[in-house]
Amino acid sequence: MVVLAKGELEQIALPAAQPPPADVRSVDLSAPVGPDRAAAARALVAACEEHGFFRVTGHGVPPELARAAEAAAAAFFARPQGEKEAEARPLGYASKRIGGNGDLGWVEYLLLGVTPAGAVPVASAPSSSTLPCAAAGGADTMAASSSAPPPCPLRDVLEVYAAAVRRMARAVLELMAEGLGVAPPDALARLVARGDSDCMLRVNHYPPRPAAGGPSLTGFGEHTDPQVISVLRSNGTSGLEIALPNGAWAAVPPDGDAFFVNVGDALQVLTNGRFRSVRHRVVVNSERSRVSMIFFGGPPPGERLAPLPQLLGDGGRSRYREFTWGEFKSSGCRTRLAEDRLSRFEN
Repeated sequence: MVVLAKGELEQIALPAAQPPPADVRSVDLSAPVGPDRAAAARALVAACEEHGFFRVTGHGVPPELARAAEAAAAAFFARPQGEKEAEARPLGYASKRIGGNGDLGWVEYLLLGVTPAGAVPVASAPSSSTLPCAAAGGADTMAASSSAPPPCPLRDVLEVYAAAVRRMARAVLELMAEGLGVAPPDALARLVARGDSDCMLRVNHYPPRPAAGGPSLTGFGEHTDPQVISVLRSNGTSGLEIALPNGAWAAVPPDGDAFFVNVGDALQVLTNGRFRSVRHRVVVNSERSRVSMIFFGGPPPGERLAPLPQLLGDGGRSRYREFTWGEFKSSGCRTRLAEDRLSRFEN
């Protein structure tokens, strides 16, 4: 349940619009080694250069696991508000406020850190976005702040789901390294695979808009994801939109069986701007609830980020100065969702 005052509803109301459908490339992770895999790697690189967004097939995540996680999350969000708020600590539950700098949305959500010990609630969930300040120390900080969380069946199924999607994220990044000609093969995948990698799982619920025929609402305002990549799955309800290179919005056709991948800010830096961190948003304009589950693959807090030497080109000029993931997260905590976080790290 999302409760907003009249003034808050006016703040997130959007003008009526019907953006054209996005042309989303598909990448087959199961392509066999040889010409088919090489073609898949080229398609992945082209998608990252063009939109920073693509659909993944052949991903290996069992469909029954994805459906079970989605059903368990939907059942949680259907519970009475008091029961959900009682689960704030073990599940990182919150609603309407995105980050601590005034952003609002027609959304309620769960936010869990993905650690070697399993999924733990992010300590600052009531004021968190995809860049929670209280989690700036990464997986170790989240684990320490939420040691020995009480048993929770929903968290357990989300933990299994997050582990499966994390494996997929590694496979995506390995194929990406092949397409870029970057060595070693795990040059990118290692960033989200280490025990101290700063990964999160966010489960968003966008209730139907409060008045049939009323204005569309901002479910989650326009932003880029700060991590390396994000892997998204939803229940097939429309609402996700991506910004094209010319700034126009395009609607992602709903697909309840697909996984979608976003290029994040960190990956834009690692590729020296060759890949585009995709700006996206969720618009609530349906009488049907939307549930989405997003895995955010981030590097360890102390990981130094800068363009990979192999991708600097003939001139060798780096567009970004070197910084740590922890520094980037701390900087992002002071910004609104729509702000360009990378601009302050440009050379």
